[in-house]
Amino acid sequence: MDALSQPVVHLSTVLRSPLLDRAGERLGRVEDLIVRLADGGYPPVTGLKARIGGRELFVPADRVAELEPGAVRLAGEKLSLRRFERRVGEVLLGQDVLGRTLVDVEADPPVLVTAHEIELVCIDGWWRVVGVDHTARARLRRRLPGPLKGLLADQAFLDWTALEPFVGHVPSARLRFSHRKLANLHPAEIADLVEAASHEEGEEIIKAVGQDRELEADVFEELDEHHQLEFIRERPDEQVAAVIARMAADDAADLIVEIDQDRRARILALLPPTQQHQIEKLLGYNPSTAGGLMSPDCIVLAEAQPVSAALERVRSSEIAPTTLTTVYLRDDAGSLSGSAAVVTLLRSDPHTPLSEIAEQEPESVRTDADLPEVARTMTDYNLVMLPVVDEDERIVGVVTVDDVLELTLPAGWRRRFGLARD
Repeated sequence: MDALSQPVVHLSTVLRSPLLDRAGERLGRVEDLIVRLADGGYPPVTGLKARIGGRELFVPADRVAELEPGAVRLAGEKLSLRRFERRVGEVLLGQDVLGRTLVDVEADPPVLVTAHEIELVCIDGWWRVVGVDHTARARLRRRLPGPLKGLLADQAFLDWTALEPFVGHVPSARLRFSHRKLANLHPAEIADLVEAASHEEGEEIIKAVGQDRELEADVFEELDEHHQLEFIRERPDEQVAAVIARMAADDAADLIVEIDQDRRARILALLPPTQQHQIEKLLGYNPSTAGGLMSPDCIVLAEAQPVSAALERVRSSEIAPTTLTTVYLRDDAGSLSGSAAVVTLLRSDPHTPLSEIAEQEPESVRTDADLPEVARTMTDYNLVMLPVVDEDERIVGVVTVDDVLELTLPAGWRRRFGLARD
C-alpha cells in the first residue's frame, strides 16, 4: 500500500476537536496526539492526550475507532481514567513538533523548514505521521477557524522520511533520538545548518553529531569563527581539547588563536605533544600570510626513493584524500626539488626513482607571502596545492585551494543558498 496515496488528515483539524464515545456523545476534547519518533519510518500515533471532565487523560491508539477532521470517535464501552503522563520516547505532535523547525535532509542543499502542518495517514489500521507542510498556505490554514480550513486546497508536502526533527526541548525523547539522517550529510552541510539554526537547535545538532567524534571535529572545522566560539564557550577545556585534537592542525590553529589567552594555554596543554607543537609553530606566523594559511600535513620524500615508497606513504597517510593530490621531493640538502601528482605515481613503474617522473622545480611561496600572492600563484599555475618553503627552501607546509577560497569569497557567501528557515 502506498502510504502517500491514502486520504490525509491535517493535525490542526484534530487538535482541540471533540472526543466522542461510541454512540457519538461528546466526552471531552482532543488535546494532542502522541508518537514515538525513535521507531523510524513513518512514526505511529500511540495514543491521544485528551481532556475529559477537567482532567488530562491518556487514550491508547487501539481505542480510537475514527480519526477525522473535526472529531475523534472512540471504540468500546469503557474508558480508562488513567491520568496522562509522558513516557520515555514519546513526543506530542502539537506541542513538540507543530510550528517548530525540522531539517529537510534530502533537499539540495539541506535546509531548515518549519512544520506549519503535520500530515497523518491511516496505514494498515494505524495512524502515522507521513509528512510536513512547510508552506505559507499551511500556516494560514492552521490559523483559520475550523469551518474555514477546508477553503484552502491541500497541496504536496514533505515526506517525513526526508526530515529530521529537533527534539532537544522534549525531555522524554532527546535521549532516544540518534539523528541518523543528519550524520549522513557532509560536514559542510551540517555546519551550514548549525549556522542557520537557533543556538538551541545548533547545540542539538552539535551534540547529535558528537556521537561520532571524527564527524564532530569535521563539522567544527567547517563552522565560521563566530559559531565555533559560541559552541566551545560553554564546554569545559577537556571537551574543547578533545574536539581540537581531531581537527586539522591549520584549522585548529585558526580556532585556538581566537580563544582567550589564558584558556588557550590550558587547552594547548591538553593536546597530544605532536599536534601541540604543530599548532604552536603555526601560531608564530601572521594568519594572513602563506605560513598562517598552510597546513603542515603533506608528504615529502627524498628524490632518490622509488615510486613504490611514495605510494606506500600515500596509502598509510591520514591526510584527507581530497587534499592529498601531490607528493613533494627534497634533494640531499633538504630543499624542495620536485613534485609528483598521485595519479602520476599510479601510472608509473613502482621501481622508477621519483626524480625521473617528478615535475622539477615546482612553484612555491615563502612563509611570508601574502594572500594575493598565494591566490595569484595558484591561479596562474592551476594548482590545488601550493608548497610553502622557509628561507632555506625547505618545505614546511602546503596551502590548499579551499583555504584560499574561504578568504577570498564574500562574507556570508553560504547564506546565498537559502539555508535559513522559511
